[in-house]
Amino acid sequence: MIFRRLFCSALAVAGLLGAGSTRAEERFITVSSTTSTEQSGLFGHLLPAFEKASGIKVRVVALGTGQALDLARRGDADVVFVHDKTAEEKFIAEGFGVKRQEVMYNDFIVVGPKADPAKAHGTNGRDILEGLRRIEATKAPFVSRGDKSGTHAAELRYWKAAGIDLDKAKGPWYRDTGSGMGPALNTAASMNAYILADRGTWLSFKNRGELAIIVEGDTKLFNQYGVILVNPAKHPHVKQADGQKFIDWVVAAEGQQAIASYKIGGEQLFFPNAKP
Repeated sequence: MIFRRLFCSALAVAGLLGAGSTRAEERFITVSSTTSTEQSGLFGHLLPAFEKASGIKVRVVALGTGQALDLARRGDADVVFVHDKTAEEKFIAEGFGVKRQEVMYNDFIVVGPKADPAKAHGTNGRDILEGLRRIEATKAPFVSRGDKSGTHAAELRYWKAAGIDLDKAKGPWYRDTGSGMGPALNTAASMNAYILADRGTWLSFKNRGELAIIVEGDTKLFNQYGVILVNPAKHPHVKQADGQKFIDWVVAAEGQQAIASYKIGGEQLFFPNAKP
């Protein structure tokens, strides 16, 4: 009887060790990406198709673009999938990335109170710089992500192009949140404030309150996404082969079609534009 118990216990331990070994051998890569790809629901749509095609799981760490690139600089990601071309090119110039490939685009929009107290919509709702000038002139509440994300970097470029020294102009009207796109939109909804957002996250955002799109369609609001393999010469533990498989898939026909097919309420959120 004692022998039988010991034998059963040994089998149970062996089973647990075997299960642990299976989990340890699971193929996966870590993708450091923006909050917009995660919070818009794109990855929830895209990654199961890649995992089915490749057998490789993808673990996403969703941060602002600046933080996503910093994570990869430390060697804590295999691939970065972000949307700030200037920062991406700097990342590669520093030797942390192998090659930048364009994947898809959408656009930024200015969201604000439906009543538009700053008259930021202007005459046609297509001039981002004039819209920001009107918001600043009236000191209408404005929410910024303030998190060194691609969206935050774009916002700062627009203020500068509008001729506004934001450091001098900031006051109670301007709220830095240091948060991702979804939480920043929640803050804007609670304050009935203006905010620069990516269209993908806005379309998937439910808690809109009295907010609506105020400015859109300006060519300056173009929002390009890129994908980069983290350089294994810097971090030898990077899963180069599997990371490259993900990149090759997302820029090839199957991945591009999967991106194009992602819609909310019949509206396409991202537009594939990888170069063959």
